[in-house]
Amino acid sequence: MARTKQSVVVGVDGSESSLRAALWAADEAVRLSAPLHLVLVNNDPAREPHAKAVVHDISSSCRQAVPELEITDEVGPGHPAEELVHRSASALLVVVGSRGQGAFRETLLGSTSAAVATHASTPVVVVPGAPSPESGPVVVGTDGSTGSRAALRFAFEAAARRHGELVAVQALPNAYFIPGPYDHPDRDELVAAANQNLADQVSIWAGNFPDVPVRRVVSNVPPVQALREAACQAQLLVVGHRGLGGFTGLLVGSVARGVLHHAPCPVAVVPG
Repeated sequence: MARTKQSVVVGVDGSESSLRAALWAADEAVRLSAPLHLVLVNNDPAREPHAKAVVHDISSSCRQAVPELEITDEVGPGHPAEELVHRSASALLVVVGSRGQGAFRETLLGSTSAAVATHASTPVVVVPGAPSPESGPVVVGTDGSTGSRAALRFAFEAAARRHGELVAVQALPNAYFIPGPYDHPDRDELVAAANQNLADQVSIWAGNFPDVPVRRVVSNVPPVQALREAACQAQLLVVGHRGLGGFTGLLVGSVARGVLHHAPCPVAVVPG
């Protein structure tokens, strides 16, 4: 497949989830002043005509929704996750649906979406199959790690493009410790340190985005729960690949699935 440079690349498969992802990607491409490129991976020659019809229909839906957008599409062989990860090296953004349900449903199952989000070299947005809010804040999970600093910058940029509020969330390091007969850190000290850490992180980028209002939240609940609660009215949730504190292992195993599959809005995963 020929690689498309500096496009918003979206993986599609004919499912309702991938259509939502494509339409979301089309709107975001307009915000980014970038072209949209749709990719459908098909390894069955007998399904080639159907695959081309599927990607053509999705392209048509995107053109109808956003007539001014430059849109290209293609069908080609390969492994879905590997193809999208490969393309991420030259893409501005990669977008996938959370699950597939059509004739090519195996291409965008949760494991594939998670693999793309974890291994891509550019930010990846996973769009849920159900309708998501079109307004509200951009929520970002942060802990001071390299991954979360990159996520914070992405979140500021996304909030600025949407003329909306940014909500920066940090979970306390012991928010999900199991109670037991041993010493715990002083809670007040943890809260004060977390608030200061969060304020310091936000201040790095706030000066570059003076028109973005910022709300800081230090949470007492486990990271995934904290993000899900903060994002219940959000239009985008942003996380980094990995963390060092309150969001350690955010993209590992069950925690990754908790964020990527159960968030009430699209999730942007930003590499460090």
